[in-house]
Amino acid sequence: MNSNLNIAINAAKEAGSLIMNYYKADYEIQEKGYHNPVTTADHAADAYLKESLLVARPDYGWLSEETVDSPERLSKKYVWVVDPLDGTKEFIEGVPNFVVSVALVENGFPIVGVLFNPVTKEIFIASKDEGAFLNDKPIHCITKENLNEMVILNSRSETRRGLWAPYDGTFGELKPIGSVAYKLGLTAAGQADIFASLRPKNEWDICAGNCIVNEAGGKLIDLNGNQRQYNQKNTLITPGLIAGEKEAVDKTFEILKKK
Repeated sequence: MNSNLNIAINAAKEAGSLIMNYYKADYEIQEKGYHNPVTTADHAADAYLKESLLVARPDYGWLSEETVDSPERLSKKYVWVVDPLDGTKEFIEGVPNFVVSVALVENGFPIVGVLFNPVTKEIFIASKDEGAFLNDKPIHCITKENLNEMVILNSRSETRRGLWAPYDGTFGELKPIGSVAYKLGLTAAGQADIFASLRPKNEWDICAGNCIVNEAGGKLIDLNGNQRQYNQKNTLITPGLIAGEKEAVDKTFEILKKK
């Protein structure tokens, strides 16, 4: 196991322990924007991750949802891409669908990915050309032959807003789960055929999960059919995303791009 992966694993686990100090306890909630909450737990985990990861690798760049961005990262070969608590809404609701997400990017390509769910103790890990693992067991993307048998992990909020209504009956099951990153980990682990989002996401939402999906034999594309290069000036990925086993992604893309 490479040293950068070890650094990311240890940092993610410690950040998860910090988050659990606040889970179902007292903490402050603020709104960064419409339906975009942030809590004391987000900030505590972010501060820990930034300190520990940059002490370990002081020459690397930094991109995090909870840190004010700096253009300095754009000139770096290596950049940590972090979401200290992906699934804040679920954390607030007491739903254990949230993770610490830590990725390392080399020249725009994710080479390390770690997702840690501090409630379930699931830890999804991957590093380039070394495979993907869930709690030390190898994982692989899977799929079924027919779309009408596939399980799609999608967004709780997108489902509530009716964005998936046009696809009723197209897929075997639409399964709403919180946290984009967690959905990517579950898909890489073969617990669903596809992860899909119909709305834009940020680099920190998907970077670690992208690495894990890649190493589990799958791929991630946006709804224009493009794979993502990370550490961009504009961190928003539009218009949406699909990830999973490669043929399943292609089949799903053909359906979603028509709408």
